[in-house]
Amino acid sequence: MSKRRTDFEKYVPYLLILPALSYLIFFIGYPLVQALYLALFPNGRFSMENIDYLFTSPFSRFEEAFTNTILLVIVIIPIQVAIAIGLAMLFNMKFPGRNTALYIIVLPLTISDVAAGLIWYSLLSSNGFFNKLLINLGLISEPIQFFGYQYRPMEFLAIVLTELWRATAIVFVILFAGLQMISKEYIEAAEVFGATVWQRIRYIVFPMLKPSLQAALIIRTLFAFQIFGVVWILAGRDIPVLAGEAYYEQVELKHTGVAAIYALIIALISVAIGYIYIKLFKAKYLEV
Repeated sequence: MSKRRTDFEKYVPYLLILPALSYLIFFIGYPLVQALYLALFPNGRFSMENIDYLFTSPFSRFEEAFTNTILLVIVIIPIQVAIAIGLAMLFNMKFPGRNTALYIIVLPLTISDVAAGLIWYSLLSSNGFFNKLLINLGLISEPIQFFGYQYRPMEFLAIVLTELWRATAIVFVILFAGLQMISKEYIEAAEVFGATVWQRIRYIVFPMLKPSLQAALIIRTLFAFQIFGVVWILAGRDIPVLAGEAYYEQVELKHTGVAAIYALIIALISVAIGYIYIKLFKAKYLEV
């Protein structure tokens, strides 16, 4: 009986990771293999025609989509992180109405990207609330045009504003939770030794917040590279992005192999970004 129990206990760790491993195989591994097959074996035989189409066809907008996606990530992520850190620091303090304000800030998390796009389209359209407010205040005489191919910089701005409103909350929640985990004893000890507010933030808060910052950056950046709904609602293909082009190639043009390549590129970028963040933001006190 004892030997049988010992044999069973050897397999317990493998049984515990089996659900997670099964999830990875069926929902990540299989789709990746299928995407590779669709991209490189369009007719059941190995071919580079989908890759050639992506990089050489005059109908492909890969370069423009890649550039726009990178620009959106570069603009949106730093602003979101800065706002989220400021809000997390603010809400880490006690003040009247704190809980109500907290609920209001995280409310956009309950809204889909398509719904967020529709909300901001109605706000920023020529007959929307924003333009009517400015006209009534006498600040402008004609509506500011945010949408249309000839107003692409304004469309880009509208996308950035919508994403800041929609997705900053997820970064804030992660960083706020990280701040809550920092023991007040460290801060109090620093105060006893005469550390200034900036010194406490620099040498205690930020280093101990690194794991939360790492998680927030990985999650938000991966979602940013998959941006689609907001862009599609506000700009359509005026501002092509990687996920949007994958959708267009698959649904509109029926180019399944080309859409698969777009998906693989997004996946590869996501893996690379995750690896970089893990290396850059590893907390020293977690190193063994």
